[in-house]
Amino acid sequence: MSAAHRPYREVPVSSQRRVHVFDCFACAIHRMAPICEHCRCQIIGQGVEADGQWYCGAHCARSDGRVGIVDRV
Repeated sequence: MSAAHRPYREVPVSSQRRVHVFDCFACAIHRMAPICEHCRCQIIGQGVEADGQWYCGAHCARSDGRVGIVDRV
């Protein structure tokens, strides 16, 4: 079956007591992923939170003046 003839499948995502509906998981990630406060990239996967702000990693958190943030490997 070609992509043009596949049945449409919605991807519902719940966040903060609201349900958002997307046509694919990639669109859901693009819309829902937090943004790094320092470099402004989307955080897909592991990020770090400091004082309610999200960073893509410890380097960006430290560059933004946060102390005591370390990456875990």
